[in-house]
Amino acid sequence: MKIRLPLLDRLAGLVCASLVRSWMSTTDLRVAYYDPTVDPVHPDWSGQKIYVFWHEYILLPLAVRGHSNLVMLLSQHHDAEILSHVAGFLGFGTVRGSTSRGGAAALRAMLRHSAHMNLTITPDGPRGPRRVLAPGPIYLASKLQMPLVLLGLGCDRPWRAKSWDRFAIPRPYSRMRAVVSPALHLPANLDRQGLEHYRQSTETLLNRLTLEAEAWAESGTRKVGEAAALRIPSPHQPRRRDPAHALRGPHSGSLRPALPVVAGGQLPAERATT
Repeated sequence: MKIRLPLLDRLAGLVCASLVRSWMSTTDLRVAYYDPTVDPVHPDWSGQKIYVFWHEYILLPLAVRGHSNLVMLLSQHHDAEILSHVAGFLGFGTVRGSTSRGGAAALRAMLRHSAHMNLTITPDGPRGPRRVLAPGPIYLASKLQMPLVLLGLGCDRPWRAKSWDRFAIPRPYSRMRAVVSPALHLPANLDRQGLEHYRQSTETLLNRLTLEAEAWAESGTRKVGEAAALRIPSPHQPRRRDPAHALRGPHSGSLRPALPVVAGGQLPAERATT
């Protein structure tokens, strides 16, 4: 039986948060938006959203989007205890629960937070299968009528843990890339068949965006409309860049929709690289 020491867990979380912030600050993070206003730090952002990305890349959002009015769903498993402290020290709210443990209570908490905060979910956590989307975010998006935003994330030849998700640890000074979908609006009150349809479509799209981000990171090429991602400092540090400049980039919003996706809108075709 494992003995948990809350004070030591909290201390470990503080140390890990500092390490994540320092380690990730060495990387070159660039992002391609289909609509830059979905970023919660964009000056034209409006309306709560549900941000979804695969569990293996959780270090990227943790490092750059704290203090952005985001609450993160984490499992009740002991392995997530320190992670919950890391997220807290980096500026995220947290809700504990999953489909296997504490699911109903976690759902109620996410419903409460949705009135005034953005939600973020790793839909293949906490135990996998890897890159298989659980129905939770689809249910929430349909019930709450909050749009989904999918984050395809990738690193250039990261170190990989021997875990179920092949957890990615970016190499210092390496490339990290993000391809971010527009807001995806799902129909209200989906039945079981509708939930499964949109679950499969969303999983396919998130995998496509992830593969695109990984290929972009590995190639080192430039992408139309790319921009350096604004990194949010802690509340005790001054911001050094203009968010509008950092997030919009020189060509943002210039591409036209071409590919049908999971919901009522359309998603632009894959951005060209040069």
